Order: sequence, then structure tokens, then C-alpha cells
Amino acid sequence: MLHPRSPISLTLAFGLPILLGACGSEPTDTAAVVDTEDSGQLEEGSGQLEIRANGEDFVRQGFVTKDGWQVDFDHLYVTLADVTAYQSDPPFNALAEEAPEADIQIKVEEPVTVDLAAGDETAEPILVKTVEAPAGQYNALAWKVTPAPEGPAAGYPIFLQGQATKADETIAFTLKLESSLEFVCGDFVGDERKGILAADETADLEATFHFDHLFGDGEAPPEDEINTGALGFDPLAAIAEGGTLDADTADLEAQLAPEDYETLVGILPSLGHVGEGHCAEIALSSP
Repeated sequence: MLHPRSPISLTLAFGLPILLGACGSEPTDTAAVVDTEDSGQLEEGSGQLEIRANGEDFVRQGFVTKDGWQVDFDHLYVTLADVTAYQSDPPFNALAEEAPEADIQIKVEEPVTVDLAAGDETAEPILVKTVEAPAGQYNALAWKVTPAPEGPAAGYPIFLQGQATKADETIAFTLKLESSLEFVCGDFVGDERKGILAADETADLEATFHFDHLFGDGEAPPEDEINTGALGFDPLAAIAEGGTLDADTADLEAQLAPEDYETLVGILPSLGHVGEGHCAEIALSSP
């Protein structure tokens, strides 16, 4: 698993000749709007491109943090907006300070809130949106994490709710994180290729969130980078009262030790991946 890296400043300047924007509020049956003078791309055929979000088994099944807490999520809401898939040529280098170069981009502008904790170990990554798209290889993916416009997470880009247990202590926690984020990622890295769309077929792309960066991994050695860079749960347990922690970002800044709060805020821009693939990490705003 990739580990946190220093944030990368990235200026996005596209001005691309083909722009497809999704419309409608449902994740399926979404029409795409085509604005192009070059119809050759469309004559080559189109298919269904699925945009999915995945919190991985850590979120769906629960896990042990670096400091020994068993964490189980009831809900983990994230809100994705301005999701953009690219046929990037040359392939996008997430470690370079430049935008993907693409003649074709598919953009879903409206925010969609998903619960990454939904489902069990057999669950597929959550469908965010399906759009009709020109055939080809989509090898770059960008998205923003922005405040949810409605629902349980309204007003918050990231909303975590669950229980943490260690020995005979259990803490019910709700963490409402207000930092907006942006990720610009290259090709999906995993057991199978993603984003290769043939005419009249279906392909998917995945926005992956690595929340073990925040809490660490009790199954990894303490000296592993996933643990040395993680906050863990002990600092959060220390500010709980009566077995409950209900805190937003301002509460966490006021109650955590300054170094723990800085660790928390510094980790958030490293949550986004494409499978195990790299992303450029951009913190849009923090309270």
C-alpha cells in the first residue's frame, strides 16, 4: 500500500476540445452532453463508463489501528464532485506538477455523496455515476471532495461514524471533517486493469480512499511507514467524554494536542488513490 507523501501544488488548466458533462441526479441512465467539432472520436463508438468509489475492506469490515483499537464504521460518507476521467496522452504522471493532457474528458460536475462503509467483504465499489463515453483508454481520474449538500453528512466533505474498542473501553465516535480536497490521479494500479472502454461495452474507474493512512494498521510492524505517519486512535480516545466523541474540525483543533491536529490535517490530502496508484494531493481549504 502506498503511504502519505508531501502535498503537491497542481494548477489545472485544461481547455480541451472535447467535453462531456453528465446530467441527471441518478447514478444510472445518465446522459452525456457532447461539445466537439471533431466527430471522429464519436464515430469510433461509445460505451458505458462507470465511476466508482471504494473505501476498501478497512472501511467495510473494520480493522485494528496502529495503537490497538478495533474500529468498526457504521457510516463513512464522502462527497465527490467534479469527477473527471481523461484519455491522457502522454500518460499522466501524478508526481509531476502539470495537468493531464487529453483530447477527451468526461466530467460529472454535480456532487454525489456515498457511504464507503456500505456493504460487506463481497460488496463491489460503490457506483457514483454511469455516463456514456467515447471508447478508448481512460488513464487519469480527478475528483474533489466537497461538503455534502444534504443528508446526514450535510455541510461536511468527510463524515465518519462508528465505534472503537480497546480492552474494556468502547468509544462511539462521530468525526465531521471540514477540509475540502482535490485529487488528480494517474492509471489505476491493482489486480486488474480499469478504464479500457470498448464500443458498446462497459468499463469502470475507481476513486479509492485509504483510511488506514489516518489510523494506521495494527497488522503492520510499528516501524512501517503506514504507522509512523498515522494518527492512530489514542489521541481521539483521549478527548472522548463518557464513551462518546462527537467532534468537527474546530473541536479537534481545540482539543487535540497541536502536533496531533497537524498530523490529522496533514494526512487528509493523502487519502485519495486509484487502487494503489498515485495521486497528486491538493488541500483546497481547511477551517
